[in-house]
Amino acid sequence: MEKRAQWGTRAGFILAAVGSAIGLGNIWRFPATAYENGGGAFFIPYLFALLTAGIPLLVMEFTVGHKFRGSAPLSFFRMNKKTEWLGWWAVLVAFVISTYYAVVIAWAMSYSVFAVNLSWGEDTEGFLFSDYLNLSVDPGQTGSLVPGVFIPLIFVWLVTLGVLFAGVKKGIERANKIFIPTLVVLFLIIVLRAITLPGAAEGLQTFFEPNFESITSGKVWVAAYGQIFFSLSIAFAIMITYSSYLPKKSDITNNAFITGFSNSSFELLAGIGVFGALGFMATQNNVPVEDVVSGGVGLAFVVFPQIINEFPALNGLFGFLFFISLVLAGLSSLISITETYVAAIKEKFGISRAAAVGFGGGLSAVLSILFATQGGLFFLDAADYFINQFGIAFVGLVEVVVIAWFLRNLNSFQSHANGISDLRLGGWWKICLGVITPVVLGYMMFDLFKTNLLRQFETETGNYGGYTDAFILYSGWFVAAFAIVVGFIMMTKRWSAEALEDSHKEVG
Repeated sequence: MEKRAQWGTRAGFILAAVGSAIGLGNIWRFPATAYENGGGAFFIPYLFALLTAGIPLLVMEFTVGHKFRGSAPLSFFRMNKKTEWLGWWAVLVAFVISTYYAVVIAWAMSYSVFAVNLSWGEDTEGFLFSDYLNLSVDPGQTGSLVPGVFIPLIFVWLVTLGVLFAGVKKGIERANKIFIPTLVVLFLIIVLRAITLPGAAEGLQTFFEPNFESITSGKVWVAAYGQIFFSLSIAFAIMITYSSYLPKKSDITNNAFITGFSNSSFELLAGIGVFGALGFMATQNNVPVEDVVSGGVGLAFVVFPQIINEFPALNGLFGFLFFISLVLAGLSSLISITETYVAAIKEKFGISRAAAVGFGGGLSAVLSILFATQGGLFFLDAADYFINQFGIAFVGLVEVVVIAWFLRNLNSFQSHANGISDLRLGGWWKICLGVITPVVLGYMMFDLFKTNLLRQFETETGNYGGYTDAFILYSGWFVAAFAIVVGFIMMTKRWSAEALEDSHKEVG
């Protein structure tokens, strides 16, 4: 019987967990979210959300993986056979995300090359959508393959699957020991350069200036919880899978605090770098900083190339460093996302890691080609919105309600974590998971469904992004439903003999 893989060192696990948490969203989502929700005042609800939802959920998922020693589906199966579907739901959400996340990393890889001689020119928006993505078809049409996206996409999957083939210790751990320190050093260089540019002070003032009136708004608190939730890799099945490779004696609670605060520290660093650069851009164009604030893909692939164009010196070098940082942040996250279903497939079917990587990773790689076509951006936009909003957040809500309310496992999980951790969990942990987190996530989901229903009456097509009913049905709602339906189907397949043989095994 094959011995379960383990991390070589505690630092290796923490770097892998931090690498999973630090992704593209830290760089292009957090700065805009903070600015739009009270600037410096946003850090109050943000820190509160980290301490009452982010870290408690990390502790819970670390405990589930460590206690039941399996991928998310196997851990939930060992917890209670009726909850196996929940693990598969999380895994299939991760599977869908990996198919298009890889393509965004491919864009960043291309742009690191474009940055050397500023190939994007002056019209960076036109370059992205027309010249690079060749977006010349209607939503729902694929058009032809875009070589400039497809070729780097091959490299992205070769690196990702190569790391996973090598295993947990020699692959994932070793890669993150290279990727994460390199990412931090590169981004520090970028931030130091950004804050020394003319106008950077105005940008930082805009970012940090507190609007305390905003924190009386419920939407700001929901935004804070949403940011923490989406940036920490919670409910992706990642943290359960990664913690299942921990040795028996592992300080779960400390690991969760280190992971949570490391992720938030990088988000703050990203905010400083982004707003320092935006302040410079505003000064160069003689407009207020508010006029150039952007988030998402537009920030990375439209606004930042504009900023890099105006750098007084070595703009090609700093452009290269910025996009390589995106590549490293993206790869560390993609590796963790893909590992969730590689581990689940391996255990469910009793096959080798190599076979699981080849099948699961290979299938994801093939499906990702859809997003490398001329119409790929439309498919990516719809899938990303629906799988994120109606996948991750919904999984998280159901997961915490099932564990805290139905199975009532919080006491046993608390005992397990306290038995091996220096920091002991008290009543606050159970209150956070049993009351605060379900209420906030429940409100988030209610508000989300209400928003999408109201959209039916407020826009011409009644859909997200103004897309047609047919397109949004099969590329949005169907994608979100796919994850949960296939989750129940996978539950009907009997576990491999090895998984069943070990089903009685728990740590502690």
